[in-house]
Amino acid sequence: MATVTLKGTEIHTLGNLPENGTTAPNFQLTKNDLSEVSLDDYSGQKVVLNIFPSIDTGTCAQSVRQFNQEAAELENTKILCISRDLPFAQARFCGAEGIDKVETLSDFRDGNFGKAYQVEFTDGPLQSLHSRAVVVLDENGTVKYSEQVPEIVDEPNYKAALEALMNA
Repeated sequence: MATVTLKGTEIHTLGNLPENGTTAPNFQLTKNDLSEVSLDDYSGQKVVLNIFPSIDTGTCAQSVRQFNQEAAELENTKILCISRDLPFAQARFCGAEGIDKVETLSDFRDGNFGKAYQVEFTDGPLQSLHSRAVVVLDENGTVKYSEQVPEIVDEPNYKAALEALMNA
C-alpha cells in the first residue's frame, strides 16, 4: 500500500507503481468512442501514462493540457490520459479545450487498470478513483520512469517524465 495525501490528509492506494526496468502490466481501457484498447495496441511506441482522479478537477485538467502541449514535439510517442471518468466527460473536456494530441482513456468499466498499476485509492473521499501518477514506457513496454505524486493536488514532475521519455 502506498500512502499519499489529499490536502495533507493521508489516503492510501492498493500498492506501488511498477518498478523501473519491469514490463508494464497490460490493461483494457475504453476510448471516447466506447471501443476498447490495450497496452498491446501501442507496441513499438513510447508511451506516457498520465494517471489522475478526474478530468473535472483543476490539477488533473492542467496535466492533460500540459502533456497535450508537450506531445506536439514528440515523435513515436503516445500520451494516454487515464482516469475513471466516463468517456463522454473526457471527450467533452478535450473538445471544449481543443485538446487533440493526447488520448483520454477510461477505466470506468471494471477498474482493471487501477488495480494492475496499484493506483486505485482504497480509502478516503476519492476511494476507487486513481491517484495522480505518471509512468513512462519505452517501445518494448518497459517502465523507464514512474512517479507517484505524494500530494494529490500537486502536479506531476513534467520535466523528469519528459527527460525519461527522451532517454527511453
